[in-house]
Amino acid sequence: MSEPRTNPAGLGRLTVTVGPVAHGGHCVARHEGRVIFVRHAIPGEVVEIALTEYDDGAKFWRADVTRVLEPSPDRVPHFWPEADALRAGARGAAPVGGAEFGHVSRERQLALKAAVVREQLVRLGGLSAEAVDAVFAAGVEDVDSGGTPAQAAGLGWRTRVGFAVTPAGRLGMHAHRSHQVLPVREMPLAVPAVDDLRLWELDLTGIERIDVAAPANGTALLVLLAPAAGLGEKAAGQALKRVAKALAARPVPPSVARWNPETGETVVQNGRGWVSETAGDHEFRVSGDGFWQIHRRAPQVLTDAALGYLLGGGFLDDGAAVADLYAGAGLFTAPLADAVGPEGSVLSVEGAPGTSRDARKNLHAAGQVEIVQGRVEKILAGASPRGRGRSFDAVVLDPPRAGAGRAVVRRMAATQPRAVAYVSCDPAAFARDVRYFAAAGLTLQAVRAFDLYPHTHHIETVALLTPEPPARPQTAARTPDGESS
Repeated sequence: MSEPRTNPAGLGRLTVTVGPVAHGGHCVARHEGRVIFVRHAIPGEVVEIALTEYDDGAKFWRADVTRVLEPSPDRVPHFWPEADALRAGARGAAPVGGAEFGHVSRERQLALKAAVVREQLVRLGGLSAEAVDAVFAAGVEDVDSGGTPAQAAGLGWRTRVGFAVTPAGRLGMHAHRSHQVLPVREMPLAVPAVDDLRLWELDLTGIERIDVAAPANGTALLVLLAPAAGLGEKAAGQALKRVAKALAARPVPPSVARWNPETGETVVQNGRGWVSETAGDHEFRVSGDGFWQIHRRAPQVLTDAALGYLLGGGFLDDGAAVADLYAGAGLFTAPLADAVGPEGSVLSVEGAPGTSRDARKNLHAAGQVEIVQGRVEKILAGASPRGRGRSFDAVVLDPPRAGAGRAVVRRMAATQPRAVAYVSCDPAAFARDVRYFAAAGLTLQAVRAFDLYPHTHHIETVALLTPEPPARPQTAARTPDGESS
């Protein structure tokens, strides 16, 4: 991250006409031939911007909008003052990151995100515009429209939130691409239980980072506290004790654990070091900072979409052999085991040791599941004694933000799956992997995209890839409970 710099000598604030949306939460503008990535804008607007990164030798600059001269009809008042670039610009400050689309109407947000998915599939995925239209007809789907008024407005969805601490020991968040920590007094994107902790009231001196896990099923919260780097053990212990005592006095006390973000190690201070999550008919234990989808509805939405593709295509018959790669705590592994039955087999691979231990606890009763902890490409190459030479009827792939990459795709293709359900949280990484899949003989057949990160630029996609032509004709998709969608 770099510190924002504004008003370089001879330039001052610039006025630009905003061009198309680009991946990463900004739009493209130009000044005297220079490309500028502008945040907090909408295509077609005329805006005043303050440059935040502008090195003379850089291929492009970055900027924030400070004033809107000709607004888009889709511009709305920002719901969160601390994240509002216009309010921040008026006082010569930066907004906090994490709600960079908060000034855009919900309908336009969906359209902008759909444009990003399409552009990435064409530019990085190597598909024609016509091919993208054929596989991605529905655009980005709004999963919050049927919720409460706040949820329909795109608020109250985050079940995981990370906070920083200001130099004065108060709750804060970082400005975009900056080490600067700005104070906050609310987190409107979080489920209400997070704000109910009123963390902004606490003296957080000696704490560097706070992560909160608030399960969507309403069970006990977990607060992870990371002491400031370089703090002596005695001072760190005092800081932890002070904050844990304050949280214990809340009407609904959370569990509290000391946390090392570098190693993932946690030491329980109060309560327990894990949370209980629910998806469908399954309960999941998720330890410490273990991975879990952050939108309150994401686990079920993504499970229904991924398994819907595989069930609808007839790839998950009783007795099928399947793999769940980057399996986490077992979100997809559990319904896959249900789908293939006791005569089938599920290879569940996760790299993080703690999360892999969670999966073992969550799936200990499923005899058809083999859980292996390690790097996916090594496991697929035969590192698992039971996995050597194995082929799969179907694979669920849910890699980290960087994507699966060429090596994993090649290894996976060598197992000759009849179908791959690919879950991705980054359209650029997804598009690059689509090109790798095509080179390995697996073709993109369908894509669904979900707005599981309202008011941010992030998008979740679920795709079906099969050998060309598809191994079996795809019928109406069925969700894991067998209903048609």
